[in-house]
Amino acid sequence: MARNLVRFDPFAELNELQKQFFSDGLFSPMRGRPFPTTDIYTEDDKKLTVEAHLPNFAEKDVTVNVDQGALVIQAERHETDKDTSKKYVVRETNDSFYRRITLPEQADLKAVTATFTNGVLSVTVPFTDSPTPHRIPITTGSASK
Repeated sequence: MARNLVRFDPFAELNELQKQFFSDGLFSPMRGRPFPTTDIYTEDDKKLTVEAHLPNFAEKDVTVNVDQGALVIQAERHETDKDTSKKYVVRETNDSFYRRITLPEQADLKAVTATFTNGVLSVTVPFTDSPTPHRIPITTGSASK
């Protein structure tokens, strides 16, 4: 009597679920459209720069706000195409982008600037000068009882 031995892989189902989720599952409708990238970096510890690459958006589609110590970038685009010669009457497409970035305590919220050039939103958040520590001199004294 011949028996077939099969090696048990405890992660086989998990690996299969991961393949379905990322390739054929939840994210498959967005596979053709890349996610906008956002770069966040500091320059000489003097300012924070946020660059959001939004190639499909116009300047009028983008808003930048500072809300409760966070930088909020939103972009939303609506297109409506009406063509009576085709079988559809109205075709609508919507694209949106949302990013909320918590700002550090030393951010100067009143001096934030934003520019939009060739599909790239660049937001600059300058830092205020941090107070320097004040050294307390220690004197010797006699302990009185």
